[in-house]
Amino acid sequence: MSLLKLPGVSAAVLVLVLLLVWQTTFVICGPMAIASPAATFAYLAGHWQDLGTHVWATGQAFLVALAIAVVGGLVIGLLTGLGATAAETAEPLLLAANSIPKIALYPVVLLLFGIGLPAKIAFGAIHGIIPVAIFTMNACRAAPPVLLKTATVLRLSPMDRMRSVLLPSALPGVLTGVRLGFSLTLIGTILGEMFGSQSGLGYLLMTSIGLQNTDIIMAVTVLLIAFAASVSTALLSWERRLRRMR
Repeated sequence: MSLLKLPGVSAAVLVLVLLLVWQTTFVICGPMAIASPAATFAYLAGHWQDLGTHVWATGQAFLVALAIAVVGGLVIGLLTGLGATAAETAEPLLLAANSIPKIALYPVVLLLFGIGLPAKIAFGAIHGIIPVAIFTMNACRAAPPVLLKTATVLRLSPMDRMRSVLLPSALPGVLTGVRLGFSLTLIGTILGEMFGSQSGLGYLLMTSIGLQNTDIIMAVTVLLIAFAASVSTALLSWERRLRRMR
């Protein structure tokens, strides 16, 4: 087996390449455009308490928004995936809703929820719920026909069919939707903080852009990338394991 095929080695090589590109960009563009890796990590080490306050504010909003997006998306996807007619009716509506630029809805979100935590949660959930619903619905539609026929022969109720047949069969596809919904919910939460909040990583990022503080900008960027990459990798590994089991 090649050494680079080992997951840990591949990840380490990727991180080293990214750091090299980062340092090269810093040398070419200078400190006014981007902070160096050394300065960024020094800032993270010296200001972790201040950053922790904003991380906590973002984490609260994000976790609630993600829960709403996943649960809501699962319910919509499973209900529409129960029958062909429901799926054919719901799919164009969901795709049309997904194509709407969510930033255009932000004034409506502010009018409904005001500035603060509820608006951040709502804006994050709006970004994530539709992808989860679409992937769940399509995963249910791709369930093996023999399982659906067996459920019909056994006269399972819609709830029993959803719990015992559709959800286990569609779980790998559902996880794909959750993985995408996770990323989009995080983006939505950060955007909500950038335009309508007094705390959180998005607020800190927006303030730092106005002040041209590249140390904070890169520190927040590193935190977000590290968190998103770690969770996405874990979800992808779980999804692959489920597909191999199937």
